[in-house]
Amino acid sequence: MKIAVFGAGAWGTAMASHMAARHDVVLWARDAALVQQLSGSHENSTYLPGATLSPRLRFDADFARVLAHGTGERALCVAAVPVAGLRALAGHLASAAQPPQHLIWLCKGFESDTGLLPHQIVAEVFPGVAGGSLSGPSFAREVAQGLPAALTIASAEPSLCELTIDACHFGALRIYSSDDVIGVEVGGAVKNVLAIATGVGDGLGLGLNARAALVTRGLAEMTRLGVALGGKPETFMGLAGVGDLILTATGDLSRNRTVGLQLATGKSLDDVLASLGHVAEGVRCARAVRDLAHAHGVSMPITDAVCAMLFDGLPARAAVEALLRRDARAEREDDA
Repeated sequence: MKIAVFGAGAWGTAMASHMAARHDVVLWARDAALVQQLSGSHENSTYLPGATLSPRLRFDADFARVLAHGTGERALCVAAVPVAGLRALAGHLASAAQPPQHLIWLCKGFESDTGLLPHQIVAEVFPGVAGGSLSGPSFAREVAQGLPAALTIASAEPSLCELTIDACHFGALRIYSSDDVIGVEVGGAVKNVLAIATGVGDGLGLGLNARAALVTRGLAEMTRLGVALGGKPETFMGLAGVGDLILTATGDLSRNRTVGLQLATGKSLDDVLASLGHVAEGVRCARAVRDLAHAHGVSMPITDAVCAMLFDGLPARAAVEALLRRDARAEREDDA
């Protein structure tokens, strides 16, 4: 199979390297100097230092040439850009003389200024493509190292799910399919916000009991919002829901968890992001999650607390104390 991957960050590079073990894969990077470095060393020293990439993987900075590689009945294009870059990339693909037939995206989050999920963005700018979201608990570094992982491809097109499984399901990587695109994407977006909260709790030394409570109550928030937006409750019990939440909230490779850990030390958000050096999608989409919850009448107190810390200057300990002061209620109440 011919596969074109657009975006040479950590996750795009890791997935391209994995798929190249069995398929003809070209990884596109905007920076010609990065392409030269990748081609010479087969290591992405900027985003995946120390990970040796598949010797079969090819690199190219020519967008049109890479797009042509991913166009065809049995070809696949992969958008490996952040949510903030998805609209522009999908638009470029759609306006090509010969646009691709199949597109999957790896990004997780809501578009910050519109509150749209990735599939809604693609539907606006590239309505004719068979599209889907590949999501689930996965750190790029571990996938690049060939360690086991499991993901979910969500699409309304069964044929796209089958194509993605053919492209990715081998070796240590398992791919499951779902038709619940909304649920899978909401899980992938909201878990980033909740991971910031869990990082704050750990950074304040609140203990493992508090971590378990935050993850569990966070899952309830995620599910409430996802169902309100049209997702299926059972999706949040799977890989793209609780699975991705557990990984991102507790794994030391999580950028969003790192944001929370550093906020707990009293650092400002600007200082935290400057030291991070990579995208933390939870920061980018937290406002959109909060605003959607308010618009749909969904109670998300942990998300509200995260936004207060990120954007209103509320100290981490004060945010935690506010959560602890909430009234007691039945565990399964919708506004718990």
